[in-house]
Amino acid sequence: MSVLSRRGFLAGAAAAALAKPSSAGAAAGMIKAPSETRQRQPVPMIHVTDLFRPHADPDDHWDLACVYALAARGDARLLAVMIDHPPASHPSDPDVQAVAQMNRITGLAVPVITGSSKRITPGEADQLEHRDDIGGVRALLDILRASPRPAVISILGSSRDVALAGQLEPKLFAAKCAGIYLHAGSGTPDPVLARRLEYNVALDPVSYGAIFDLPCPVYWLPCFEAAPGGDGKPWVTRPHGTYYSFAQKEILPHLKARVQNYFASMFRQGAAERGHVSPEDALRPDWLRRLEGPPDEALLARQGEKQRPMWCTGGFIHAAGLTVTAAGAIVPAGEAPDPVFAFDPVEVHCDEKGVTSWAPRPGSKSRYKFHVLDVERYPKAMTAAMRALLAGLP
Repeated sequence: MSVLSRRGFLAGAAAAALAKPSSAGAAAGMIKAPSETRQRQPVPMIHVTDLFRPHADPDDHWDLACVYALAARGDARLLAVMIDHPPASHPSDPDVQAVAQMNRITGLAVPVITGSSKRITPGEADQLEHRDDIGGVRALLDILRASPRPAVISILGSSRDVALAGQLEPKLFAAKCAGIYLHAGSGTPDPVLARRLEYNVALDPVSYGAIFDLPCPVYWLPCFEAAPGGDGKPWVTRPHGTYYSFAQKEILPHLKARVQNYFASMFRQGAAERGHVSPEDALRPDWLRRLEGPPDEALLARQGEKQRPMWCTGGFIHAAGLTVTAAGAIVPAGEAPDPVFAFDPVEVHCDEKGVTSWAPRPGSKSRYKFHVLDVERYPKAMTAAMRALLAGLP
């Protein structure tokens, strides 16, 4: 990337923050998570997400519940939730209500910050400090700086705010970022298919590409092997993408009442419930009363019949030093004889348009790509793992 990256101050900085997996582990594709050697101390985690209300896609609320579940288990220490500034095309605001609900459910006090409204433009690299919309980015840097141990950062939507933060303080990222989990892009090795930009990349291609140049480990989780092309073909699980799907009734009935209400509150304000909920009722901002009232069984039954595409579950689990077996059990990384996914060492290149290309690089200690090891069992295993995580929420 010529706009953000390829700058002199990044040269040589990556070495200070790189993980050092053993050569045997790398050869087997069993790349250590940043937290794997932490002796079960919770890994510091920053969750960067396009979590909106009304929601753009319910997967973001499922993801938020998963990271809170990892925190409730003691596997993660959730330092902050950073929510993207909504694109002009979305009539939504950052969903601070959902964060408040999860804080109430878990007894945590995780802060929420909001992101920058403007893309980075060519020629702006030396003027970023003068922008008037980077208060959230500065807060992100302060949270990273204050963490007693290096933290992982998960990016679920636009890469803009993390790219801005890395541009402003690359040395801080070299010292205090244990790894960035980048949930975006297409993992196809086909250069023609790679030109079709995945949604998260298209939000801000320049910032997406800049992530690969930051001086810290990057765990790349392409959402699809090849981004959907609007041809009506069904989405399927492939080796080089994180996508899987499940019927929501496989999980919703297993959750405690307040967690069911958290999801119902989100569903109620979305387009799928417009025929069942009045506009006045949907827009009531009573997030606490909704959370503590009785579950709406009819709504949960309706939503339970819908398929839920998901992408990010494996990244959260790996960041916490864990993995998922073929049977869907969540176990410490390195202890599963049959994991359904791994991270392979690679080299990645990204051009100014956000188009990525990659190749295996067994010696890499800084760039890794998600790899589905068992395409047949991966969807059911990830569904079972998520069910276990969310059922554990209090």
